[in-house]
Amino acid sequence: MSNMDSSSGGQKSSSTSNSVSSFRSKTDPAWAHFKEDVGNDGKRSWTCLHCNNVWRGGGINRMKKHLAGRKGDIASCKKVPYDVRYQMEQSLKAFEEKSVAPISFEDDNIDGPHMTNLEEEMHPPHTQTRGKDKSSFGAASQKGKRKRDEKMPNFFAPRTIVGAQRSIKSVLVSKEALLNVDMSIARFFYDTCIPINAVNSVYFQQMVDAIAAVGPGYKAPKYNELRTNLLGSMKKEVQLVVDGYRSVWEERGCTIMADGWQDRSNRQLINFLVYCKRGTSFVRSVDASDIVKNATTLCNLFVELVEWVGSNNIVHLVTDNGANYKAAGVLLHDKYPSIKWSPCAAHCLNLILGDIGKMELVSNLTKKASLVTKFVYNHAFLLAWLRKREGWTEIVRPGPTRFATTFIALKSILEHQHDLQAFFTSKTFKDSRYFKDKKTSVVLAVVLDTKFWSDCTVVVGVVAPLIRMLHIMDTDRRPSVGYVYDGMYRAKKAIKNIFKNKKKFYKPFTSIVKTRWDKQLRRDIHAAAYLLNPAFAYDKFNMCTKKEIMDGFVEMVTTLISDRSVQRKYIDEVAIYQDRLGSLARQLAIDSSKSMQSV
Repeated sequence: MSNMDSSSGGQKSSSTSNSVSSFRSKTDPAWAHFKEDVGNDGKRSWTCLHCNNVWRGGGINRMKKHLAGRKGDIASCKKVPYDVRYQMEQSLKAFEEKSVAPISFEDDNIDGPHMTNLEEEMHPPHTQTRGKDKSSFGAASQKGKRKRDEKMPNFFAPRTIVGAQRSIKSVLVSKEALLNVDMSIARFFYDTCIPINAVNSVYFQQMVDAIAAVGPGYKAPKYNELRTNLLGSMKKEVQLVVDGYRSVWEERGCTIMADGWQDRSNRQLINFLVYCKRGTSFVRSVDASDIVKNATTLCNLFVELVEWVGSNNIVHLVTDNGANYKAAGVLLHDKYPSIKWSPCAAHCLNLILGDIGKMELVSNLTKKASLVTKFVYNHAFLLAWLRKREGWTEIVRPGPTRFATTFIALKSILEHQHDLQAFFTSKTFKDSRYFKDKKTSVVLAVVLDTKFWSDCTVVVGVVAPLIRMLHIMDTDRRPSVGYVYDGMYRAKKAIKNIFKNKKKFYKPFTSIVKTRWDKQLRRDIHAAAYLLNPAFAYDKFNMCTKKEIMDGFVEMVTTLISDRSVQRKYIDEVAIYQDRLGSLARQLAIDSSKSMQSV
C-alpha cells in the first residue's frame, strides 16, 4: 500500500512538475507571436504570426531572435511591429545579462541560490508557500519584490521617437490636457524670448521625457544650481567626450584650427579647436588684445596646443590667411616637421569673391542692383504690388562683411527680372505719382536695360562654382580637405566654358582665381587628400594623373613616415588603389566610391 502511495505520489509530483514547467515557459512574451506544432516524428515546428514563415527545430529563444532581427542563427522577421521587435531585443539582453551574472546568495531569494529572479517571478504562488511560514514568507517576498522592481529591465520601446506607438495613457489623455501642456511650454519660450528653433535640439525631447518619467512634483533646478553644480557636472561630461576623442587622435591623426575673431567689446580673440573624423572639440579661447600678434607670439600659442594634443597626433594646422599666421605656420613646421600648415579654404574663397567684386564691371552691376533694391523696399506701394505676384520671394540684400552675399544678391535680383519689368511697364505704375519722379527714371533705365541683365547673368554664372565650393568648404557634414583641388579645377574650367574658351574674356577672372590658388591653397596636403578621395580617383574626367598630385602625396608620405620600408608599402598600396586591383575592382567598391568620406 505504501509502495502504491509512493508510486502514485511520484506520478503526481511528476505531473505537477511538468505543469509548473509548462506554466513557466508559456509566460515568455514571445509565445504570443508564434504558433507551435508537434509533428508525427515528435519534432516541433514554429509558425511566426507576423510573416507566416515556418521554422523547424530550436526553442523559444531562437524564435525570439527571429522577432528581434538578430541575424546568424535565424532570419529576421520583416513584418514585426516596432514595439514587438524592441521588446524581444530587450528580453534577449536581459536573459544574456542574467546568464553571465554571478549567483547571489542574498536572503531575498527564498527558493535558494540556484533560482534566478526571472524564474522566481514565473513560479506559481502555491509552490512557493508550501512548507514555509506565511508571515516570514510575506516579509521576504516583499523584500524580494522591491529588489526585483529595481532590477526589472525595460521591455518597452521609447514612445517619442519616429514610428513608435503611443502609450495607452497618452492616448486616453484629453485634448484639453494636451493643449494645457503645449501652452505651458510655449508660454515659457515666449516669456524668456528663447528662439523657436530650440525645439529642434536633440536634447529637447530628452528633457521632456526625463521630466515625464519623474512624474508630478518634480522641481526644476534653481538659478544657482544651473550656474554652479550642474555646470560643473556638464563640464566633466564634456571632458569625457573630449577624452574619448584622444584615441582617435592617436589612431587617425587630427587637425588643429586657430580662428581669430573680434567680439562686440572689440577684444581680439583666438579660438583653438581640434578636428578629427569623430568630431570637432573646442579647446580654449585666448584674449590676444594686449599682445603683439607677430609670428613668434602666435607660434608659441600653437606650440602650447601642440604639446597638449601631442605632436605625433597632429597632421595639419589651419589658420587665417594673414602673413603673420603664415609665418607662424612655417615656424611651427620647422619645430615639428610632421605638421603641415595651410590657410582656411573658406577664407581664401571669400577673398577670391572679394577680388572679383572689386572689378569695375562687377562693382557697377552691384551699385545698380543696390539702387533697384533700395527703391523697391523704400516704396510700400511698389512692394505691395510685387508681393501679390505669384511665386514672389523677397530680394536678398548684400551683407557688409560677407563677399559672397554680393553675388547672392545679384542672383536674387536676376530671378526677379520679369516681376520688376512687369511692374515698371504696367498701367498701374504709369498712372501712379512715381512715374514722373526723377529718381524713378534712373531705376527705370536700369530695369529696362538689356545689357544690365545679360551682364548679371554672366557674373552670376562665373561665381556660381565658387559659391558652390564655398558651401562645401564651410559645412560640418563631411571633411572638405579632399575637395579643394577638384573644386578649384572645376571652377576655372566652368569660367572658361561660360566665355566659350575665349581667353580675353575669361582671363581677368581666372587670373584672380589662379593668384589666390598658387599663393595660398596649392598645398601638398590638398593634393594627397584629393588623390585619396575615391569620388575623384575613379572618375575618368578627374585630374589625378597630373604629376603634381602624386608629388604631393609622396611628399606627405615622406614627411609623416620616417621608415623607408613603410614608405614603400604606402606607395605600393596607392598603386593598387589607383589601378583598382583586388577587392577594389568589385562593382560594390566602385559604386560606393561616390558616397564614401575620403578621410
